[in-house]
Amino acid sequence: MQLQLATWPEVEAYLARSRSIILPIGSTEQHGPNGMIGTDALTADAIARAVGDATGGLVAPVIAVGMAQHHMAFAGSMTLRPSTLIAVVRDHVVSLVRHGFERFFFINGHGGNIATVTAAFSEVYAEASLGQAANRASVKCVLRNWWENQQVKSLSRELFGNAEGGHATPSEVSVTWFLHPEHTKPMTLDPAIAPHGSFADAHDYRRAFPDGRIGSNPGLATVEAGKRIFDAAVGALTADYRAFAA
Repeated sequence: MQLQLATWPEVEAYLARSRSIILPIGSTEQHGPNGMIGTDALTADAIARAVGDATGGLVAPVIAVGMAQHHMAFAGSMTLRPSTLIAVVRDHVVSLVRHGFERFFFINGHGGNIATVTAAFSEVYAEASLGQAANRASVKCVLRNWWENQQVKSLSRELFGNAEGGHATPSEVSVTWFLHPEHTKPMTLDPAIAPHGSFADAHDYRRAFPDGRIGSNPGLATVEAGKRIFDAAVGALTADYRAFAA
């Protein structure tokens, strides 16, 4: 059940049986020469909707722009400042708390969001702790990176080995190709596996990783692999959300 497609009486009826909601969050940033700029938002949104379908959970609109300042030397990338993203996440949660939601299950598609979203949760908790409504139900927020569970990790190792890498990975590119096969862009990359390393700002990133990849070979991506990885992510997160909502 998608929040955007529901009516307010339907949401009110949902709240009578559940106080939990799924919130996808991603990013709009470069993903190497053959990966879609919307990869992190597209994957998080599709996986969240599938988890909602499997569990009956309500799914909020995707937060499609995240904390991606380090990608800004690549055309088309967009970012929020960390302080802005903290405010966005906080306002999403507090808006829904106003209606009676208490459990917030964020499905994340972008590693660069982790620290900032976790800080946003701390802001929400501080607001509750310092407020006057001491006897109200506690709000709980969790962040789940769709690729960080045993099922997806094992499958990625099986399919791609050390070519999985850290950014513009064949796993995430494969999932987007499964979701949007009309936008596949097979290609041979040189070097096959991009270098690893650290970075600071956007210009430092572009100097170190000129085609946008980090340690990966998304030239190995396939639609078939994407379906397997998508199904594994949905299965793992469905079980996780059921336990959280209970």
